[in-house]
Amino acid sequence: MLLKSLVFSLVFIGGVAMTAAKVQFMGMNIAGFEFGCQIDGSCPTSSVTPPLSTLGGGDGAGQMQHFVNDDQMNIFRLPVSWQFLVNNKLGDTLDSTNFGKYDQLMQSCLSTGAYCAIDLHNFARFNGNIIGQSSDGPSDAQFADLWTQLATKYKSDTKVVFGLMNEPHDVDITAWANTVQLAVTGIRNAGASTQMILLPGNNFTSAATFVSNGSGAALIKVANPDASTDGLVLDIHKYLDVDNSGTHSDCTTDNISDAFSPCFTDFCAQNAFLNQNSDVFLGYIAWGAGSFATSYTLSLTPSKQNGRFVDNALASQCVISPWLDAGTAIVISAIASSTATDTAISSPSSQGSSITAPASADTSVSRGTSSNIMTTSPSGNGDGKSETQSALIASPTSGLATSVSRTSTTTTGIPSSAPSQLANGAKMEEVSWGIMAVTGAIIVAALLR
Repeated sequence: MLLKSLVFSLVFIGGVAMTAAKVQFMGMNIAGFEFGCQIDGSCPTSSVTPPLSTLGGGDGAGQMQHFVNDDQMNIFRLPVSWQFLVNNKLGDTLDSTNFGKYDQLMQSCLSTGAYCAIDLHNFARFNGNIIGQSSDGPSDAQFADLWTQLATKYKSDTKVVFGLMNEPHDVDITAWANTVQLAVTGIRNAGASTQMILLPGNNFTSAATFVSNGSGAALIKVANPDASTDGLVLDIHKYLDVDNSGTHSDCTTDNISDAFSPCFTDFCAQNAFLNQNSDVFLGYIAWGAGSFATSYTLSLTPSKQNGRFVDNALASQCVISPWLDAGTAIVISAIASSTATDTAISSPSSQGSSITAPASADTSVSRGTSSNIMTTSPSGNGDGKSETQSALIASPTSGLATSVSRTSTTTTGIPSSAPSQLANGAKMEEVSWGIMAVTGAIIVAALLR
């Protein structure tokens, strides 16, 4: 199984006030209801491992309570497959049993007071067929109906976020934008009038090609029924490998030297950087916990010790501490390759791969943490992609290039300019920038209105 680190990218088409001295959002993916999903949209429900101890999986409910109460997290992403929600009956209503299980996780999330994002993990497909672009279905109407049903269920929950689709790929972008529009209209007409809706583009919604492949131009035409764009968010992902395809197990040397470079090696440095630049970055969500076993190489699932949850070193030092320590002087430093050693990161034996990060790429926070950090998908969740996702929410701040250039003068390895493929995209006007990253690449996107 290839390396996988989720960082989902959201860009509001509308301003968000920002006054915090650190990023506003920090959270965790609570994985399990999407286990087994492949990039062709096949998601065998037999592979699902609900992240609920009452259903035989990880204690996602207890984990979220711990993350909020002990670590001050305030956002969670809850992946799920379309097949599971309808019990493999395309076009049918939500299956009462399966949806009831997923809703248990959702209600556990909402009970913490955190924001809770539904992530439909199907790659714009259902069992190999592209939504609205395949004679065998699924149709646009079936997709919109699914989201209408979900919005009807959660229309009164202002902290529910609707993530329309995880990583569409190889779609006709004009047709896909129409599909997205129908879903947005369905959600709003169902009464979910204020919640965030995440709009993904083509090519696994890659930041590197979001403008060049037409995703940006197509999706900025999507609007609410009242013609506004309030609460609509561009969902942009970033990948770890050399050609930004998400298909190679090896990473490039860093994740922040180009727009932004397709690999990261150190969560600590990245998340410290996000907190240092809260005038641009709004938050990050780490991959992952939930039904990941604590013995899994790069699991962020907390262990249970003497009746209470305890975070592992990776979560504590690289995800949580940069948030809790924000406001103090955290220096990001490069580690010379002559003093670093390559770190082999092996997937579970069932995945059959071993990923080695380049020694020369190491970075660390000066608090003493130093490691090559990459997360992998769980056994049975073999979508075959090395990825980062990063949630980007635009703040009123204009000119990210100025902010990034400012930090690059004092911070090793930070980009010296905003990414050209986004910053110089067609017809971008009145650009506001803001990023909420989910433990991975620092990604940039722009308000296109």
